[in-house]
Amino acid sequence: MKSLLERFVRRRNPHFALHQAVSTGILLSFGTQTAGSLLRGCRLWLRGRASGGAMLGAGVRFQHLGRIRFGKWLKVGDYARFSGLGQGGLVMGDSVSIGAFSQVIVSTSLAEPGQYIKLGNRVGIGEFAYLGGGGGLSIGDDCIIGQYFSCHPENHLHGNYNELIRLQGVTRQGISIGPNCWIGSKVTVLDGVIIGAGCVVAAGAVVTRSVPAGSVVAGVPARIISSRAPQPVTAEAINNILAAA
Repeated sequence: MKSLLERFVRRRNPHFALHQAVSTGILLSFGTQTAGSLLRGCRLWLRGRASGGAMLGAGVRFQHLGRIRFGKWLKVGDYARFSGLGQGGLVMGDSVSIGAFSQVIVSTSLAEPGQYIKLGNRVGIGEFAYLGGGGGLSIGDDCIIGQYFSCHPENHLHGNYNELIRLQGVTRQGISIGPNCWIGSKVTVLDGVIIGAGCVVAAGAVVTRSVPAGSVVAGVPARIISSRAPQPVTAEAINNILAAA
């Protein structure tokens, strides 16, 4: 039974391997839950969409499904909601995982519909996330993201004190997160931010400015505390090595 389950899960995650401590009872419970999720995913056929092996939790909602595209093996936790209302819609790659109670909403406005949300292959996002697509949001392949993550690619204008803020309009620049990033729990990313590939963002950070690839950032507002990118070999470094030889 374990080998059968491993082969099935590896269709979605080729690197998966069962731990030896996992009991048969746990496997049966997991298998039952997975079967139920696959059956719920099959309901997409009733709306004219191939499921692609989608595994959906209880209460998952798709609004404006005609503007939502997803790859194989989409996995969604209970009571998550997706809306494709927007100029570019919502696009998710293969093996995307979205945690329970998350909201992935391109736009809620018919007067000023948002741009798009694009999630790359193998993006994993924890529970209670909020992803907006007002100015456009893209998250690259293989990003792993903790719970309560939020992205807000839109800002309200507020310069006129004598006018209602809600009537002053918005600015939209968009948010881009490169591939292979690790973003901790309760991180907020604001409009106009570009996070380079391979970055690490500490839990609780509020990212207000763009950061280059390989950065490790933390704080409110977030600042760069180190870099995990390979450092270039300078002539001074080479001379120091030769001098010490």
